[in-house]
Amino acid sequence: MHVGVMLDPTSTMMLFMVSLVATLIQIYSTGYMEDDPQYSVFFSYLSLFAASMLGLVISSNLLQMFVMWELVGLCSFLLIGFYTFKISAREAAKKAFMTTRIGDFGMLLGLLFLQIVFGTLDLTELTQRVPAYEQFGISLGLLTLIAILVFIGPIGKSGQFPLHVWLPDAMEGPTPVSALIHAATMVVAGVYLVGRTLFLFAEVPGAMEVVAFTGAFTALFAATIAITQREIKRILAYSTVSQLGYMMLALGVGSLSASMFHLWTHAFFKALMFLGAGSVLHALHHKADVWDMGGLIKKMPITGWTFVVGGLAIAGIPPFAGFWSKDEILAVTMQYATHGHILGYLLFFMAAFTAFLTAFYMWRMIFLAFFGKEKPENHPHESPWNMAFPLIVLAVLSTVGGLIGTPWANYWGEWIHFGQPHHGEPAIGLMLLSVFLGVAGIGLAYIFYYKDEEKQRVKQLAERYQTLYRISYNKYYVDELYQWFTRSVVDAGAGCCTGLTSTWWMALWTAWPELPGLPARVSVTCRQGNCRPMPWCSSWPYWLSRWCWPLAIPLRPVSWEVVNR
Repeated sequence: MHVGVMLDPTSTMMLFMVSLVATLIQIYSTGYMEDDPQYSVFFSYLSLFAASMLGLVISSNLLQMFVMWELVGLCSFLLIGFYTFKISAREAAKKAFMTTRIGDFGMLLGLLFLQIVFGTLDLTELTQRVPAYEQFGISLGLLTLIAILVFIGPIGKSGQFPLHVWLPDAMEGPTPVSALIHAATMVVAGVYLVGRTLFLFAEVPGAMEVVAFTGAFTALFAATIAITQREIKRILAYSTVSQLGYMMLALGVGSLSASMFHLWTHAFFKALMFLGAGSVLHALHHKADVWDMGGLIKKMPITGWTFVVGGLAIAGIPPFAGFWSKDEILAVTMQYATHGHILGYLLFFMAAFTAFLTAFYMWRMIFLAFFGKEKPENHPHESPWNMAFPLIVLAVLSTVGGLIGTPWANYWGEWIHFGQPHHGEPAIGLMLLSVFLGVAGIGLAYIFYYKDEEKQRVKQLAERYQTLYRISYNKYYVDELYQWFTRSVVDAGAGCCTGLTSTWWMALWTAWPELPGLPARVSVTCRQGNCRPMPWCSSWPYWLSRWCWPLAIPLRPVSWEVVNR
């Protein structure tokens, strides 16, 4: 296995997009982080973050990609928890790191199986060997298992349900970090990986359906949460989860072109909106509740009007970039349904309803923050040029960035595709439906949050449907469920394991002579090393090593097989 570089239309597109967006975010950061005492540390982390993502997208084999994948995760941990003086930032960083490790463990198992079965992790060779999987003596069931294990990694990294819980909390980091994570690096890495390994999923119809339904459900699930959130960055975070679900849906119905197209347009308008939110927080001294804002567009015209452009793009209003990519996803989903996949109609309905909700909650945020009555206690001011310039560039890209993928001159589809490029007739009816959904969502937000200055309708609905409102506002209590599971099940299981007898392991160690001395060496290291100031640290690594090394014994044949391939 060799470390190499893969340059094709997909990786070239990602190189351009990541480099451009990361550069604009770094320019913006020179103003946003100007007074931060850890200015140089921040930029070193940010540069490493972008470099890790660039290394990931040009990787020629899955092992090389996995190394960069983990480096991206490490950088996200450092940047989310950058404000170390904030307990919430430290907890969010730990939450992101631990949640994505769950997905990475499943992905690593999938890569091990791929290496054992096919003898390589090189992407070019796998594209030739996987379609001939029967010649390698494996069943469709095992191939399905491998595909699902590989997909668990993107579920965690791209914030798909049920491993989405870390992504909204990632906003605890500086706003430029949120923009880079949500637009161009970490979260799109999962979508890119599924796109890169689509040849594997294409051989397993069941795995494709899992990808499609995971994406569609995540998109709708996150949208129903975003409609009740109050913090500007949290609303944007749930919109990212929802839009990533759109991308996964497109991959699940077999359209690499539509998924990568939406990834492309989403990078521009989501970076624009996060940086715009950063300008608002910078001007209001980090006041984040949109209900405490209002009339900001008068005092912050560049930030306000560029934010409006981003809102039109994500709502799917032509000719802005989001319209073309979202319409493409709706079109391929409908095509999937009409080609014998009855459940495809459910996918289409979920995607269409999500489009309506997206327009509604994004413009709810815009009307509350930038229009309406000004709050006298606020004293906003426009951002300096090094923060305003990236907003203008991203607004232009959010306007014209989708024109390369129009149905009449689909250069994008000719350039990036899986299998043969698609040459379908433009679905005018679907385009009109897409526009209608966007306009309807904006119109409903206008009625509730702009025309009704006292917000009486909203208050009445919230009181009438208190239970539904509370469930949505509290994010369906998924975080609370995980906390209960951790306390009740994991801690109890740890206690049971601690009480188990070690007789069997001791007998096993006598048959494997090199193991008994290992815990002692670990213990000596901890007594003499950095753990010495903490008394309990001198004993727990000893016992941890006694328990963990026997657990690795069943994996010895697997690792031996992988190494000797």
